Amino acid sequence: MSAMTGTGGLDALVEAALSLVPPDDAPGRAVVGIAGAPGAGKTTLAEALVEAVAERCGPAYVAHVPMDGFHLADAQLDRLGLRDRKGAPDTFDAEGYAATLARLRSETGAPIYVPGFERDLEQPIAAALVVEPTARLVVTEGNYLLLQEDRWRRARAQVDAVWFVTCDDSLRVGRLVERHVRFGKTPDGAREWVLRSDEANAALVAASAGAADRVVVNAADGWRLGPCRRPDPTPVSRARS
Repeated sequence: MSAMTGTGGLDALVEAALSLVPPDDAPGRAVVGIAGAPGAGKTTLAEALVEAVAERCGPAYVAHVPMDGFHLADAQLDRLGLRDRKGAPDTFDAEGYAATLARLRSETGAPIYVPGFERDLEQPIAAALVVEPTARLVVTEGNYLLLQEDRWRRARAQVDAVWFVTCDDSLRVGRLVERHVRFGKTPDGAREWVLRSDEANAALVAASAGAADRVVVNAADGWRLGPCRRPDPTPVSRARS
């Protein structure tokens, strides 16, 4: 397919996401995952996608469940000696994330409460978000959805399609530094953290990009779509059922 930018690119992603939703008379939900390196624009795309789907189908139709809610709290990181690696794959509750995604796919009879992440505190918050029974589409985003480790593969198995977001690396690093400064680090401390921690995680994430179903470029003029990589467009969840 040819690349699309701006609103047209987002519109195409909305269509792609809605095509994964089960028929009205079928049980369950669709889950779309957005992966990519820190600072690539995963949350920005997830929020834009949720907003666009809500405008078309109503706000009760779609929910956003970020992977960041499954960060281990600082108390656990201190216990494990991992505080200085916060944000690395082993500082998340990947098993809990996978179990939550499994619930979201199949349990539609009652609200499901999920954790969020408070940036001002840099801490996960239990039950900060809710997926209502009316939701037919869940959008989840995070760095490690495509990581080739068993604990992360279990999460990927609960997702119908994963899109990988990329952008210019210099812009991405600049955004990360600005984000860390905004939430309390000094400029020098922010840059040191980005180059030592975030960029090490980015290298891991980049190595997993080949497993994505689609690449989405966070371009200056909007979202630019790469080709769909899986030749069979059948959602993986339907193939598993």
